[in-house]
Amino acid sequence: MPANQKVKEVLEYIKECSPGQDEFYQASEEVLHSLLPLLKEDNRYLEHNVLERIMVPERSIIFRVNWVDDAGKVQTNVGYRVQFNSAIGPYKGGLRFHPSVNLGIVKFLGFEQIFKNALTGLQIGGAKGGSNFDPKGKSDNEVMHFCQAFMSELYKHIGEQRDVPAGDIGVGAREIGYLFGQYKKLTGNFQGVLTGKGLNWGGSNARKEATGYGSVYFAENFLNVYEKSLKDKRCTVSGSGNVAIYTMEKLYNFGATPISCSDSKGTIYHESGIEMASLKAVKEINHESLEAYATLHPEAVYTPVSHYPEDGHAVWHIACDVAFPSATQNELTLLDAQVLEKNGCILINEGANMPTTADALSYIRKSSMLFSPGKAANAGGVATSQLEMSQNASMAQWSFEEVDIKLRTIMQNIFKTAYDTSVEFDCEGDLVTGANIAGFRKVADSMIDQGSV
Repeated sequence: MPANQKVKEVLEYIKECSPGQDEFYQASEEVLHSLLPLLKEDNRYLEHNVLERIMVPERSIIFRVNWVDDAGKVQTNVGYRVQFNSAIGPYKGGLRFHPSVNLGIVKFLGFEQIFKNALTGLQIGGAKGGSNFDPKGKSDNEVMHFCQAFMSELYKHIGEQRDVPAGDIGVGAREIGYLFGQYKKLTGNFQGVLTGKGLNWGGSNARKEATGYGSVYFAENFLNVYEKSLKDKRCTVSGSGNVAIYTMEKLYNFGATPISCSDSKGTIYHESGIEMASLKAVKEINHESLEAYATLHPEAVYTPVSHYPEDGHAVWHIACDVAFPSATQNELTLLDAQVLEKNGCILINEGANMPTTADALSYIRKSSMLFSPGKAANAGGVATSQLEMSQNASMAQWSFEEVDIKLRTIMQNIFKTAYDTSVEFDCEGDLVTGANIAGFRKVADSMIDQGSV
């Protein structure tokens, strides 16, 4: 069967057996279509039915989470863990606590995680999980009760050689602490079964900074190929969580100027550059809206969500040299991509998971702009999580500088792998194709080696 027809059949099958999972469809279509050059060159993947096998999770776990709020009332949420692929190592991927979480979101994230983890060169498989629980507005006591209830089910399915979850949106140091404490209580074991732990009890230096730092390292490697650099570049960044904050911090280290950030309520444009101490105070200490940043810096322009352009986002309508979408999925639309190109943007570097819509991605790949896909550019977080696993296994803790050096090397290698693969398949600089083929090939070859399991 021709590769084109096989891809079409697999995508139709996925839609039939996974109804209503739009984000998963979007990720599936992007990956499978970009694999066509490989599938036409090497028929082994079709002969061994690898496409069907890799598209279906090895295990999808859905469970009820009952917890007691501060008023003494029992609340119910839904928990998920999708263990997608373990061909190259134990399952690895974050937990997301957010009202938007559903099975389709978790499957899309877990599917992307397979290839992201493979690109790191480390021995980790792909998974993702979470719940539709919203930590915002909850007391520490309520968050603790929820995390303990969540782990009371999840612990049956994880382990340091089986599945090692980490944090994601809504799951930070506080949540990881509560989850780990409950796991330890239930099992009686002190194991590196979660990453993102506190430094006093098995965590890694530079973990909080890793995704943002890694994203900037990746962008610099990409620009260097074309004899450019981040120095003196004006950069727009979306989001104001860990990824965005530490992307901005590292941009300053490279001589660039981050001029924007955003949250669920609005966007900040600070022409002279985001003032990091103020941003960290607003977001990491006081947990306030970015409106509070504008109060501290009256010269900064604050645009509430209600004033965003139709079908677009204010942050991408600020003139820039490099754009770093670092918030959430599908935050950069076709209109946004068109405006970025018109305003002279030379590179869009994804710091979040699939932040670019399908039609925007199609437009960007035909434009003059360079594009770094998230499965490559934002892999610094999971890479450092694996470094935390290595430290736990040897009962050691490396310095910040040691971890950062390893992170920088890993991101350089990820870029080289994706770029060299794009050259191999006659699409130099198309890192969507390069990253997908490189990640898929490593996992698919391992699946073939291990037989029909």
